[in-house]
Amino acid sequence: MNHYETVFIATPVLSDVQVKEAVSKFRGVITENGGQIISEEDWGLRKLAYPIQKKTTGFYYLMEFTGEGDIIEKLETQYRRDERVIRFLTFKMDKYAVEYAEKRRNKNTAKQE
Repeated sequence: MNHYETVFIATPVLSDVQVKEAVSKFRGVITENGGQIISEEDWGLRKLAYPIQKKTTGFYYLMEFTGEGDIIEKLETQYRRDERVIRFLTFKMDKYAVEYAEKRRNKNTAKQE
């Protein structure tokens, strides 16, 4: 099993319900194809570095998961088909990135408590 991290940016004209619906759709794509979600982070509405499709803001969402290599092709196909997604990035994490992500998650949970 490989570790992956994916971030997608949803269009800012969506309501919170529509963003959560999109997230559950992509979560379903991962789990239906044998993947296991490790963590999720909703970064909320943020300003984009440059305009994309004449939009200057977007809803950012990060998911860290494990799975086989073919899961990425299926996930990115769903990103491309969904008109709510304006950008996405998925990458395979090496062992150092996995360690860093674990430290970051532990730090965030310590702050919340």
